[in-house]
Amino acid sequence: MTRQFAGRVAVVTGGANGIGRAIALGFAAEGADVAIMDREEGPLGETAEEARRHGVRVLALSGDMTDKRQVAENFARVRAELGPVGMLTNNIGQTARENYSEFYLAKPETLEFVVGVSLMTTLMCSRQVVEEMRERRFGKIVSISSDSAMNGDIGTVDYAAAKSGVLGFTRALARELGPFKVNVNVVCPGPTNTRAMQRIPKDAYERAKNAIPLGELCEPEDIANAVVFLSSDRARFITGQTLMVNGGRVFY
Repeated sequence: MTRQFAGRVAVVTGGANGIGRAIALGFAAEGADVAIMDREEGPLGETAEEARRHGVRVLALSGDMTDKRQVAENFARVRAELGPVGMLTNNIGQTARENYSEFYLAKPETLEFVVGVSLMTTLMCSRQVVEEMRERRFGKIVSISSDSAMNGDIGTVDYAAAKSGVLGFTRALARELGPFKVNVNVVCPGPTNTRAMQRIPKDAYERAKNAIPLGELCEPEDIANAVVFLSSDRARFITGQTLMVNGGRVFY
């Protein structure tokens, strides 16, 4: 084990379950002190406890990350208790789930919710760290988008729009922060073996799996491996890029 992130602080939003959990544990395994943010207190505590087994400092912060004041308070605690943030993973995002529908049936409040959770949280959390990253001339921001942003899956217009916004945000921010040696990138998962996928009807699950050339769903650890790489010194000359981790479902 290289412990390549020893002495650095990583923040993972939506880190209690699934992809976020795998990312938080990936950072901890490499020696980073980790702040994990999520609204589900039970799983958040469990993930934090497992991360501590790697001998690092771990801060578990619960709350609604669509609340601007809550976001500011959480990041203030990270700076006070762990130190300046060197690595941020924006993982929060959600489809309409039970309110899933084609666009002509979509309710305005559903559209606002999906865009708020899947795009605005990325902007708000990134805003909390960019000033100090510029000043320190160091930082790694990796946001989780989705291959739905490219594929345009039926019934997920709101989600595809929000996750496409994450791509545009990343490219523009990479240009702004490049002169300050801050790297900003995106990882786009395909269908991934998380709770959300496990809860969909069996026929939909099989269709999703069969659309992947590698013949199986992505695992959360596959996404975590990509995020850890893009947050490392080995990726020092990679910025503004979109990395597809989807088994070949969509090429980009």
